[in-house]
Amino acid sequence: MDMSAEKRELVVEEEPAFGLEDKPPFIETMLLGLQHMLAMFVGIITPPLIIAGVAGLNAAETGFFVSMALMVSGVTTYIQVTKWGPVGSGLLAVHGTSFTFVPMAIAAASQGGIPLVIGMGLITSPVEMILSRFIKQTRKLFPPVVTGTVVMLIGLGLMEVGITDFGGGAGAENYGAPQNLLLGLFVLTIIIIANRFGKGLVKVGAVAIGLVIGYFVSIPLGLVDLTEVAEAGWLTIPQPFKYGISFKWSLLAPWIMAYIITTVESIGDLTAVAEVSGEAVDNQQHIDRLSGGIMADGVGSALAAVFNSLPNSTFSQNIGVIQITKVGSRVVGIAVAAILFLLGLVPKIGALVSVMPSPVLGGATIALFGMVATSGMKIVTKGGLTDRKIFILSIALSFGLGVTFRPDVVAQLPEILSTVLSSGITVGAIIAIALNLILPKKEKKVYTN
Repeated sequence: MDMSAEKRELVVEEEPAFGLEDKPPFIETMLLGLQHMLAMFVGIITPPLIIAGVAGLNAAETGFFVSMALMVSGVTTYIQVTKWGPVGSGLLAVHGTSFTFVPMAIAAASQGGIPLVIGMGLITSPVEMILSRFIKQTRKLFPPVVTGTVVMLIGLGLMEVGITDFGGGAGAENYGAPQNLLLGLFVLTIIIIANRFGKGLVKVGAVAIGLVIGYFVSIPLGLVDLTEVAEAGWLTIPQPFKYGISFKWSLLAPWIMAYIITTVESIGDLTAVAEVSGEAVDNQQHIDRLSGGIMADGVGSALAAVFNSLPNSTFSQNIGVIQITKVGSRVVGIAVAAILFLLGLVPKIGALVSVMPSPVLGGATIALFGMVATSGMKIVTKGGLTDRKIFILSIALSFGLGVTFRPDVVAQLPEILSTVLSSGITVGAIIAIALNLILPKKEKKVYTN
């Protein structure tokens, strides 16, 4: 999931300045590509930073992990926008590491390090490839009340990670020190100001602005060690399966569920991109684009695993950039892909990111994960909040969060059940799906926002 799971109802009020097939001038194309990159940069680098910390990677390894995330995002974005046969939507839909997989990757990294993260991402990537052939059925089986509930569980479960970094990071000797809390609060304040009072790209890039300012403030405070940056080279050489690969049956169900959720999210994202780009969304061409786009998600995630990165998904925050600029040209998507690939190619970029102080990252992620949770809420309440939705949401959240807090509650069950049900996200998803299928759908009383 990208860092914003919200699917907006978008209305195109005017024709885009440059449509899907148009080709803006080169300079304008590169500038537009840069704007998209800035809007998505934080969403790409944050998941690998979190997982690198859990897996215990050093600064150099973390830099490589981040570089691979950027490079793979560039490649998968190119595949998505240019469409290779049945793979790709052909829309200005950009790719990046998905927040949806962070809880699953944390569990894998804590049990088997990066090899297990890579292995689980690769083994389960065909889920999206298969679902891409059944777009209509997928949308019916996983309505907003189900996907929104799971997205809420993901955001709520990640808040522990955000607040840990906010206080200084796991294992930090000065965890909870006033300096850490003030720095995290400073970054969060910058994000709030930029988001609520900024306009245009300042509003869209609020998180990136907060991180950059917090990073620079940390330097004179002595919280940033630039030694690793100075020692880093100027060229990253991709190494397939650098960390190796492993697999655990007990982690299979949560990863499958994550791919199902990102499939449904990407359907919403691709539809929104088509709408703001002036393309029809009520014909067979759009269904074919959705199918190719979801296939690109699956293929891109498999490619990401091969090159030591986390699963990729279509980003929704870039839809706002298209709305602002009124440019939906796929040529801009190619420019975004090139910029991301070049950034990943330079190790010093990854090194700069890898030495970011934990409170700076925490100040941003505490906001991001809250946004993920509330985005799930918006998905659930889309079209009104009925008693039926409230019942499904409350029961699924109660069990999902309950198992997240106390996974040992299922320890006495048969091994195959305890391994599957030890994931709060999996439990919440199963309950939401079951109740949605069982409970009658006709209701009179509807609460609207």
